[in-house]
Amino acid sequence: MPASVYLFTGPEFGEKNDAIDSMKSDFKKKFDEVDFYRYYASENSVDSVVSDLQSGSLFASATFAVLREAELIKKKDELESLSEWIEGAKDDSSKVLILVSDEYSVDAKLEKLIPSGNKKVFWGLDEDKKEAWIINFLKKGMYGISLGIEEAAVSLILDMVEGDTASLRSECSRFFLCFPSGYVISADDVEKILAHNREESAFTLFDAMAEINLPPVKRFENSLSILQKISLSNSKSSSPVSLLAGLVSCFRKLSLWHTIHSSGAYLGDFELKKNGFTSKKQRSQYERAARVWTFGQTAAIIALISAIDMEIRSSGTALQGTLLSLLVYSIVMKNGASCSKYETSVESCL
Repeated sequence: MPASVYLFTGPEFGEKNDAIDSMKSDFKKKFDEVDFYRYYASENSVDSVVSDLQSGSLFASATFAVLREAELIKKKDELESLSEWIEGAKDDSSKVLILVSDEYSVDAKLEKLIPSGNKKVFWGLDEDKKEAWIINFLKKGMYGISLGIEEAAVSLILDMVEGDTASLRSECSRFFLCFPSGYVISADDVEKILAHNREESAFTLFDAMAEINLPPVKRFENSLSILQKISLSNSKSSSPVSLLAGLVSCFRKLSLWHTIHSSGAYLGDFELKKNGFTSKKQRSQYERAARVWTFGQTAAIIALISAIDMEIRSSGTALQGTLLSLLVYSIVMKNGASCSKYETSVESCL
C-alpha cells in the first residue's frame, strides 16, 4: 500500500486549499481524534516534521500534516529523511503528509518519492472561467444575499485581484457586507470597495517595482510605501521570510519569461499557460517586468534576495527593516546591483 504522502503543486490556491480541507474532513471522520500540523519549509526543518509524524500524540490516534513551500526541499539529508519515513509508513493509514508548493514543480528527487497517484497540479483558471467563477460566486451568494455584477466590474476585479479562486473569493466576499440582495455591482463599486482595502503583499510589491511607466524614483517611493504597509500587517505573509520567498518566486517567474521568449518566436496561449502564465493580467505584468530587468539583472536580483534572506536570518529583527529597504533600493534604482556596503539608512546609498 502506498504511503499516505501527497504532493499538491500549482498556483490555483483556492482549489488546492479546498482539496486539503476535504481530505482533513474525511480524515477527521475516520479517526475522530486527530493532531493537525501546518509547517513551512522556510521555517521548519524536514527532520522536525518527520519527528512529529513518527512520535504522534498521547491524546490523538492520527496525525495530519501539511508542509508548504515544498519547492525549497532539495538537500540530500532532507530527501533521505522523507524517504525513510515514507518507506516506513506504507502500512500506516493514521499518518498523512501533504507537501504543497505554489510552483508548478518541485525538485525531481523529491517528486520521485511521491506515489504517482498521489500527485496533482492545480492549474490556474482560464480567463473566461474566472469571469464565470465571479458571476456564479456572487449569484450563489452568502449570508442570504445574492448579487449581480456588470461586465465592466468583472473585468476590473480581474485587473485588481490575483486570479486564483482563493484571492477572488476573499475579495468578492466583501460585496456581501456592502450591498442588499439583488444589487448589481458596478465598476465604480469595485473601485470604491476593493481599491481602498487591498492587502499588500510580495506580489503587489513586485508589481509596483515593475511599473515601467513611472520613473525609477517614483517606483522606489511607491515600493517603499507598500513595504511599510506589509511590515505593519499582522498577516503570515508580512514576515520577512515569507515576503522574500514571494519576491524570489516572482523573479524566478520573470527569469522563466525571459527564457521562453529568448528565441523571439511568438508564443501562443497554450505555450504561455503551460509555463504558468495563465491570465492576461499576469502576462501583461511580466511583459512589463521584462522591459525593466534583463535576464542577467533578474539573476542578480534573485541572488541578492537570497543574500538578504541569509543576512536577516543571521542578524535577527534589529536590521530587517533597513535590509528590506536596501533590497528594494537595489532592485529598483540599481537593477539588482547591491550597494557598495550596507549603511544605516537608504538615503546614504542615494
